[in-house]
Amino acid sequence: MERTEGNNKIVWKVLSTLLIMYIVTGAALFLLAFLLYKMELTENIVTIGIMVIYVVSGLLGGIIIGKRMKRRKFLWGIMVGAAYFLVLMIGSVLMNRGLTSDGLHMAMTLLMCMGAGMIGGMVS
Repeated sequence: MERTEGNNKIVWKVLSTLLIMYIVTGAALFLLAFLLYKMELTENIVTIGIMVIYVVSGLLGGIIIGKRMKRRKFLWGIMVGAAYFLVLMIGSVLMNRGLTSDGLHMAMTLLMCMGAGMIGGMVS
């Protein structure tokens, strides 16, 4: 019985961390869209901005989960980064009715999310 309560706490910590990551992502994307509207940014600048948002959200998620879990922080950071990417990918597939980017781009995004989460976990 006690093991189940411990697992529920872990799931809650991970899900709440992901929620915080997506709130930060949403706010940052809103800001980027506003800047795009006001400053007429180029596609390259917007792409770099999106990558920076992924990395910052991953770092934040890794720091938060590392502080919450206290042990094996870098592994928890990697897992939160991978979960963050997975939800992003599922959302993209559902919105676009399929995959729109190449495998290399998706692999690089996955590595950025996992790496940022790992570094965040190590820093925490």
